[in-house]
Order: sequence, then structure tokens, then C-alpha cells
Amino acid sequence: MCANIVVAEDDAKQAELVRRYLEHEGHAVTVVEDGRTALETVRHQEPDLVVLDVMMPGADGLDVVRILRAERREVPVLMLTARSTEDDLLLGLDLGADDYMTKPFSPRELTARVRTLLRRNRRGPAPAPATVPAPASEPEVAPDDEVLTVGALRVDPSRHEVSVAGTPVECTPGEFRILAAMAAEPGRVFTRARLLDELHGFDKYISGRTVDVHVMNLRKKIERAPRRPARLITVFGVGYKLTDPAKNVRHASS
Repeated sequence: MCANIVVAEDDAKQAELVRRYLEHEGHAVTVVEDGRTALETVRHQEPDLVVLDVMMPGADGLDVVRILRAERREVPVLMLTARSTEDDLLLGLDLGADDYMTKPFSPRELTARVRTLLRRNRRGPAPAPATVPAPASEPEVAPDDEVLTVGALRVDPSRHEVSVAGTPVECTPGEFRILAAMAAEPGRVFTRARLLDELHGFDKYISGRTVDVHVMNLRKKIERAPRRPARLITVFGVGYKLTDPAKNVRHASS
């Protein structure tokens, strides 16, 4: 899978190492040295993925990912940092990063994570038309079998789209993976470990708090009152489940 990748890294030796490994994988790589140039390059090129160092002059990596998400750009972001505390990692994820690697890192692991991000965020071609055409008197209807519906919430894995009551909801790839997994089995309680399995490639010492951050951000997007969630519910001591608020109200009143 060849991709257009922007690498933002102010350490020349580190940037060259990343560039060489990614180009060996067949990707087209643009290297920039500061945050402001990274933003301009992403806006101009609309790349398939960004490898983003946290500590950079001009604007650091956290500022860059914050701005990209504020601009509703869904490009996957893999962050690189010398910071290794869990709070630093969770901050990057909270801002919208899709994966996080701490320095020093293995270039082979970096390329593996890039492959995973590209594969999971690649939008496939539109479904081929049916071999038997519909009668001329009936309009053709796009297949809706893969759309996951939980009350007013709709998750379309093939188009990577989410909406609530018809209103589009922008999700990061990590948020989308968690939401799609839960929407496929509404009412099921997912442990944090199970939801972490839906994510990928995070450093081994990141805990279930990673999931908590994604859930918190999802609630801001799909709940009317995020502090009193009615759709994405905590099951204390176990994990989370996705439900239809309308059904919850009917059950409570019966």
C-alpha cells in the first residue's frame, strides 16, 4: 500500500532514518522541520498519514494535531516523542492522535505501525453494482446492510461515517474503531481490555485509561449531556456498553 506521508521532525538524523525506512516501503515522503511548515504541508498535500514529532520549533506536535482536528482533518497521526509518562501519551490521544511511539524506537516497528494505520484507515472502493439490474420502474437503492444502527446513532464502517439523528459526527480513527465495535453488539458490556484490542500498536504500558479518554471524547460528540450519558454507559467495575436511550427510557417507565 503506497501512501503520501508527511514526516515532521526537527532532528535531521532522525528524520532521515524515518524517511529512508518509509521510502523503502514504497511510500512518498515529505520531510519538514517545524510545526508551522507541517500544518501548511498537510493543508496543501492532504497526505494519507502524518508522522509527527512532539518537540518541534514554531508549533509543537501537540499544537499541530490540535489544529488539524479543529479543522476537521481526519488524516491519521502517529506521534513520536521522548516523553514517556502515561499522562503525556494520553494527552496526545486526547487531542486526536491515532498512535504514539516513544523514543528511542525501532524503525521496523514504526513501519509496521504505519502499515496498520494506513490499512485501518483506508477507504475501500464503492461496492460493485449488482449483476442483475433492478427493474426500470424501481429506483436503485444503495445497500445498507453494513450500516450499524443503535437508536438514532448510525455507524457506517464502509464509509467511515457516524451520525446522530442525521447530524454527522467527526470521529478520530481510534474513536471510530471503538464505536463501531460497540455498535455491532449493542447492549454488550465491553471491558477496557476488549476495547484496547480494537485499538492497535500502543505502547505496552498504556493502561485502560486510553479507552477512558476515547470514551470521554465520544460522549462529547454523541451525547446530549456528556456528563450524564444515556447512550455510551459506564458499567462500573467492568467497562462500557452502547445502548439506545429511547429503549432505556421505556424500560425505566415499565
